[in-house]
Amino acid sequence: MPGGPPPVHLAHRLTNDFALRAPSSSLVLHRQASTQRYHVRCLPFTTHCTARPICSILSAMNDSSSLPHSPELMSPGATALLCVDIQEKLIGAIADHDRVVWNVRRLIDGAKVLGVEVVGTEQYPKGLGPTVAPLAERLGPLPGKLTFSCGGCPEVFERLRERRISDILVCGIEAHVCVQQTVLDLLADGWRVFVAVDAIGSRFETDYRVALRRMESAGATLTTTEAALFEWCERAGTPEFKQISRLAREFGP
Repeated sequence: MPGGPPPVHLAHRLTNDFALRAPSSSLVLHRQASTQRYHVRCLPFTTHCTARPICSILSAMNDSSSLPHSPELMSPGATALLCVDIQEKLIGAIADHDRVVWNVRRLIDGAKVLGVEVVGTEQYPKGLGPTVAPLAERLGPLPGKLTFSCGGCPEVFERLRERRISDILVCGIEAHVCVQQTVLDLLADGWRVFVAVDAIGSRFETDYRVALRRMESAGATLTTTEAALFEWCERAGTPEFKQISRLAREFGP
């Protein structure tokens, strides 16, 4: 199947059963309607993938004391953060740009705490300048592009495929140009796409609002910086949770 790996695939059955296909294998997780227990059986080879090992899912679903982990949630091992074109000569024109940069910085810091892959791009850096300093020092050198979509940097996504990433959280500018075109291209390529609505921006409110509606209607999931951070974190009581909590308690600009 061409393109990036799609997310967990749930095939709901009329008999109140469902199947979960495993990566690069012929295993499927099947629930008997009569017993409400789960077992593994074989299906033809499929390229659908999931970031969670099928044995751990089987164990969790057979444990009546816990709910299964929703495939709608991002997980740190299967997600990448994509920072789109947050550059010096662009950012000053963006509405509430200080808050956009602050939220992108918190996402980058949280991603590094939790082991989430972080990638980024720059739009025509020779003319639009480098990434803004607070983010550049965290991101390092980034590939440049002339296309508005980050699809013009295919090497970024090849690297993510090699690391079995299936989900991408997108942030950056502008919402209705580079961000939107990137999101639509990623969806067409089979990725599961999230958009941090408080970490993207446009010059004008109408462009921003219409971009959100269009991306969501195309299949992207809208979220926020803080929601994403705690979704990646998954649980309290860990050293990582303490660092994420500090990011969440910061006062914004």
